Amino acid sequence: MALIIGALGVVFGDIGTSPLYSLKECFKGHHSVPPSPENVLGVLSLIVWTLTLIVTVKYLVFVMKADRNGEGGILALLSLAVEKLGTGTKARAALLLTGVAGAALLFGDGIITPAISVLSAVEGLNVITPVFKPYVVPITAAILIGLFAVQKAGSEKVGRLFGPITVIWFLAIAAGGIRWIIKDPGVLACVNPRYAIELFTHGGTKAFFVLGGVFLVVTGGEALYADMGHFGANPIRAAWFSLVLPSLFFNYLGQGALVRLTVLQSPDIMQNEDFSPFFELFPHWALIPMVILAAAATVIASQALITGTYSLTLQAIQLGYLPRLAIRHTSAHTRGQIYIPTINWMLMIACLVLVKMFGSSDALAAAYGIAVTLTMMITTILFYFAARYQWGWDLNQALPIVLIALCIETAFFGANALKIIEGGWLPLAVGAVLFTLMTTWCTGRQLVRKSLDRGTFNQDELIESLKNSDRLIRVPGTAVFMSANSHRAPNALIHNMKHNKVLHERVIFMTIVTDDHPFVSPSKQVELVEIAPGFWRLSGHYGFLQEPNVPQLMRRAKHYFNFECNPEQVTFFLGRETIVPSKERGMALWREALFAFLSRVAEPPGTYFRLPEGRVVELGMRVAI
Repeated sequence: MALIIGALGVVFGDIGTSPLYSLKECFKGHHSVPPSPENVLGVLSLIVWTLTLIVTVKYLVFVMKADRNGEGGILALLSLAVEKLGTGTKARAALLLTGVAGAALLFGDGIITPAISVLSAVEGLNVITPVFKPYVVPITAAILIGLFAVQKAGSEKVGRLFGPITVIWFLAIAAGGIRWIIKDPGVLACVNPRYAIELFTHGGTKAFFVLGGVFLVVTGGEALYADMGHFGANPIRAAWFSLVLPSLFFNYLGQGALVRLTVLQSPDIMQNEDFSPFFELFPHWALIPMVILAAAATVIASQALITGTYSLTLQAIQLGYLPRLAIRHTSAHTRGQIYIPTINWMLMIACLVLVKMFGSSDALAAAYGIAVTLTMMITTILFYFAARYQWGWDLNQALPIVLIALCIETAFFGANALKIIEGGWLPLAVGAVLFTLMTTWCTGRQLVRKSLDRGTFNQDELIESLKNSDRLIRVPGTAVFMSANSHRAPNALIHNMKHNKVLHERVIFMTIVTDDHPFVSPSKQVELVEIAPGFWRLSGHYGFLQEPNVPQLMRRAKHYFNFECNPEQVTFFLGRETIVPSKERGMALWREALFAFLSRVAEPPGTYFRLPEGRVVELGMRVAI
């Protein structure tokens, strides 16, 4: 039960606040249909079956089977999909690019979710009185600034309140919907898919393009899979079927009943920009409490999105798709509670710009959904490869599931495509920029490694050459040379011998390896080999959801191997590369210049690996790529 309540507070925040704007977009948006009784039943039928097929069947039944040691998310699914494909194959390269594109699109979608959620909640003040209308944008901006400002304190304490508040939210929206379903029980007929089919048959192109508004009801579906590792698949499924799905069902049907009854009395009511089917569900005395509750629910939804963005950034850094960034742990007890200042302030600025640019949730809804649609299509494709090559499903098992999902998602993508010119270009542009950054960083690091490897030789050759060397002075102490390649001689060691003509009595070659698993147990993190008298190879293995900690790794080497190595008494030697863009090889010149810039702004390796202050020596070198 604790896991179920916790999942309600984190996983379902986004999809749980979609009723604030989703159905309104279907009848008031840029590509809406007239709110006739038949059209209302058709739209409700589309909403019910979209929640059933996309969230219930695709994600909860199938995609959540694709866990990586219990962890979910698009990068975890990517690691599953490519694991059995041969290294260097075109299929593996194409899938890697596809997965990175999906992750980049999630970043693009992430800047819209807090803005549209909080803005739509604050707009509830307009239903109470038009006096608040000029203050909606400033109040929204103030809430967003406060939300991002408190992130550095961590969400562990606040998180304890999230679950109960979200339970109250779902019960409240269900009660508001039931109140109107009783007045118009005819809306229950929408469970028959015939009404959705009739909407397409008689509605023409407008009926197709209204799918762009319908899709907003599942925009938080990806979070169910991404946050699976925090709570487990079964608590998420239990929360969905016991509370979330029934509450959403009652609320959407209640909004439909309200629209049908209200339009009969006032045919032009939907033209009123302050008319909100969601807030109109509630009696006047409950409006202020519901606006406050909606604001709290949208802050919770935004908090989940912000935390998810931190986790996605950490995964991308560990997998080599983003440069090192400063990461702060905000809890000594809870795994995954991190704070990334750079990402936090970039998200805040982007959200404030969006609120100022668009000014209303209706305008923002026109930009929302296109990036999520593409991400869901990418998830479907990756699931196919994981099912075929990881679990051994045959073509007859995997292909029908994937084709049905892709057909539905392609239809949603086609309907959302019109949003590109109305604001949908924004998350796509953000995704394209991040995709360029991620692929440039990954390719640039590969080029740097190749360039460095050309000037070095392996560790065994180095040790053999040192046996007969009398030109080096052996000095007391232990030196740790960090290198990205576990078998190549570190460039910092070669430069130290070349210029300083010294070698420590005990030398440790240290390599940090990020595995394709989300977590590596402490006992398996340390790998220690004595390769020659006085020379050791120490490898640290971490999952892509873990941060490397070199002092902790050395303490574990003592615990598991009885290897004495005090991080406060050794000297760490690091190589610091200065990237020199070159026309002769590598990437396009502008991408090389971008990579050089990213290298300069990346967090220093000594800080990132938590090396003790005053024990680090950096040796610089120029690297042409």
